[in-house]
Amino acid sequence: MVKQQNNVGTGTPGRSLSGGSAGAPDPGGRGPNREPDDAEVLEYEKSFSKSRVLTWFLLLVVLMTFGGVVSAYIVIATNGVLEWRPFDLPLQVWISTAIILGSSVTYIVAERSIGLERQGKAKSWLLATTILGAAFVSSQILAWMELAKRGIYVQSNPYAGFFYILTGLHAVHVAGGIIALGCVVLMTWDRGKFVSAVDRTKEIATAVGWYWHFMGGLWVVLFTLLGFWK
Repeated sequence: MVKQQNNVGTGTPGRSLSGGSAGAPDPGGRGPNREPDDAEVLEYEKSFSKSRVLTWFLLLVVLMTFGGVVSAYIVIATNGVLEWRPFDLPLQVWISTAIILGSSVTYIVAERSIGLERQGKAKSWLLATTILGAAFVSSQILAWMELAKRGIYVQSNPYAGFFYILTGLHAVHVAGGIIALGCVVLMTWDRGKFVSAVDRTKEIATAVGWYWHFMGGLWVVLFTLLGFWK
């Protein structure tokens, strides 16, 4: 008589008694080693593509808008017309420059924190950037009020007209950037939501960063023109 072998507990190495791989995560679970399914990859790629294309299109429109106004400014400034009467920039404009440059620094720190998935730190630095953005717009309003006290208006002075137009357009675009910053802040506000959508948050934050830094660089150009190319 052939003696039957007892196979209990002697299953194939690396296989569990239930037939699954030992140590392998549940295919339907949310383990750290779980591969994203096709639907998640597609959603991620669509989100990244839309945010990237929209941001580049918006920056192109902004560049064309300011390019036309700046070109007109340079032409009139170099013609030496009698109506061209430059004035000293208000102190608030210098303060605005420091504020917006500082906001670029705080956003860089915030974006790095998002990349490292440090939700608390990212939220704090994003809030700091948003506050600085609001302070920039406020300082611009104070600059306009100071010019009004001096009796400097758009009429009969093309330089004043360009000052109001360029700084006003820029302030409006910065206000739009503040709204975008608010959206990123909301994405990092709750840790659970942040962790579940961290890849999407990173890409949105990158797109918003392009816009915000572009606004900072554009302001440096405008500040140089208005302050030193008169």
